[in-house]
Amino acid sequence: MTANKNINCLIVDDEAVAREIIATHLSKLDNITVVASCSHAMEALNIIRTHTIDLLFLDINMPEISGISLAKSINKSIKIIFTTAYRTYAVEGFELQAVDYLLKPISFERLLKSVNTYFDIYSNFNENLTNQKDNNTFIFVRADRKMIKINFNAICYVESYSDYIKIHLNNETIVTRETISAIEAKLPTNQFIRIHRSYIVSIPKIESFTNDYISIKNQDLTISRSYKKDVLKLLDKY
Repeated sequence: MTANKNINCLIVDDEAVAREIIATHLSKLDNITVVASCSHAMEALNIIRTHTIDLLFLDINMPEISGISLAKSINKSIKIIFTTAYRTYAVEGFELQAVDYLLKPISFERLLKSVNTYFDIYSNFNENLTNQKDNNTFIFVRADRKMIKINFNAICYVESYSDYIKIHLNNETIVTRETISAIEAKLPTNQFIRIHRSYIVSIPKIESFTNDYISIKNQDLTISRSYKKDVLKLLDKY
């Protein structure tokens, strides 16, 4: 793991032992600072209001306010790695754009993989690349054993299928083994918007929309509940 920027982390779990395990794992990593370790959501909200938090390690099954409810209430710039003993929450966790979903007991190797995923996808370590993103007009993706150039203006929408995605263009569809979050990080925010854990759409390509779906290329793409507020707020500006 390489980085040149410090990442501020917050651990939230009602079990002291679970918090200690995560903190111990994180202490072995460079460029990671554990700002605080909280036992419940209200304590975590106070920390978030008074500190800059980049990455949140968040238990789901907590008393009073669940991790899911907390995740829905905080700024989306704070990325989340869910930690839980229950597999049943995985779908809802990823619906909230979670970086990863860790099952307890959490090994150092598994946590390291999650942190590296965060660094690879979300963290702006390469400042030159970050500054150029909104000025670029294309990306390269691997398909058919070669790197294919795709102009942003040709993209209608991106669709996720577990371990690969389909990039729907004006006249064709490109299939590549990539995560939708990784592609999202490469697309200019002034032209594309995430509307669902499975969909990113090109704003100029939108043909019509309601409170529940967006139509592009005669396809009705669902706006999920966790994205609806931000999506409709943005579209109301046009």
